[in-house]
Amino acid sequence: MMSENNILLKVDNLVKLFPIKKGSLFSRNAGYVHAVDGVSFNIYQGETLGLVGESGCGKSTTGRTILQLYPPTSGSVWFNGEDLAVLQGKKLRQKRRQLQMIFQDPYASLNPRMTVAQIIGEPMEIHKTFQGEAKLKRVRELLELVGLNPTFINRYPHEFSGGQRQRIGIARALALEPKLIVCDEPISALDVSIQAQVVNLLEDLQQKMGLTYLFIAHDLSMVRHISNRIAVMYLGKIVELADRNELYADPRHPYAQALLSAIPFPDPFIEETRKRIILEGDVPSPVNPPSGCRFRTRCRYAKEICSVEDPELKEIKPGHSVACHF
Repeated sequence: MMSENNILLKVDNLVKLFPIKKGSLFSRNAGYVHAVDGVSFNIYQGETLGLVGESGCGKSTTGRTILQLYPPTSGSVWFNGEDLAVLQGKKLRQKRRQLQMIFQDPYASLNPRMTVAQIIGEPMEIHKTFQGEAKLKRVRELLELVGLNPTFINRYPHEFSGGQRQRIGIARALALEPKLIVCDEPISALDVSIQAQVVNLLEDLQQKMGLTYLFIAHDLSMVRHISNRIAVMYLGKIVELADRNELYADPRHPYAQALLSAIPFPDPFIEETRKRIILEGDVPSPVNPPSGCRFRTRCRYAKEICSVEDPELKEIKPGHSVACHF
């Protein structure tokens, strides 16, 4: 599965900076927010890559920049052999059919003035894939696929619960039969009882339709359940990338170790003996990140070299890469 020929998406040194404007009349740049700063990874056909990290580390910006919802500052995003970062207009629109997104907030991502038929049918209208009665038939099929009653097509979003709304969002993402779906924290706004249902639905759809996911989340136990490999992100950079079982059994980066130590264990005896790693201090500002290693200000192993040299993401054994001097 994980061969060079099987790479669906290749992100290479992706950078996204947001300018900070000062002054109301003649606004000038007063600096940049380093949201994504030199991120590289591959996603293979049919796999799920989990992207984890605490709030504000640049996970969602990475997902949106891959889809060109934000134009990248530099770097490339190769999808099926074409660099999305240089495509524009009609060519980019055609490629976008194969890349879709499921948004975090099911309450904000659906237009309250549109019916379910209009919401799910809109991508088909824009790309002229189905029209008229064929489009309504396709909408009903998609509703059934995500576990909703096909007779709901004339209802409005306010008539549904959060979990049902997210299913409508998933149906909309599937409308153009994409190859890659960016799931931007698709369960974080839902009740815990509904989260597992939505994740199971995503897994079923992946098997049925051969989908590939970039699954962005901060719930580490859920990411382990759905992902094949996991990338850990800190302040705009990927600090560790490994197979899910390998990462959970043997995390090498101090940040990944701290994150994984926070996951509760169901056995009370084991939980009592486990040692929590509490990180000191707050996450530094992405406007003025620390020199050298981004994590050094909170790292218990930090030495002189960490403040001078930014560690490269290096493979320490097959399929397991870490960005740490030690």
